[in-house]
Amino acid sequence: MSDPHSNSVTLTVSILREMQVVYDFTSNPAHLPRWAPGLCNNIRRGEGSDEWIIDTPEAPVRLQFTARNELGVLDHWVRPAPEVEIHVPMRVVAAPYGSEVMFTLFRLPGMSASEFAADQRMVLADLRRLKGLLEAPDAA
Repeated sequence: MSDPHSNSVTLTVSILREMQVVYDFTSNPAHLPRWAPGLCNNIRRGEGSDEWIIDTPEAPVRLQFTARNELGVLDHWVRPAPEVEIHVPMRVVAAPYGSEVMFTLFRLPGMSASEFAADQRMVLADLRRLKGLLEAPDAA
């Protein structure tokens, strides 16, 4: 885990699949509950918007994803309340062995070191789940 005094950490996972396969799967919001159940167990499109709504253990939360692109950018914005927006930088990059997924997690104001560490563990578990799904013999 990161330095308990840091304000951000970038977590990575290597995936033995081509970058485009990883990007195509991960950029589809409908797949989010499969690889990030720590974040949500259900997702649906918001009415008349480019936002998605996820059901979290606490309450429904709005998400907006960056447009599909050729650079592997998977940034998204989490809106747990109307006045709160959290930017989540995420990338998939090509690597000689397949791809690397990078997820930057920011420590939110008022977040304790133990809460930040718990968030890191949850994100890392989700990234490892993504790796397992995409490296499985029956993966698309």
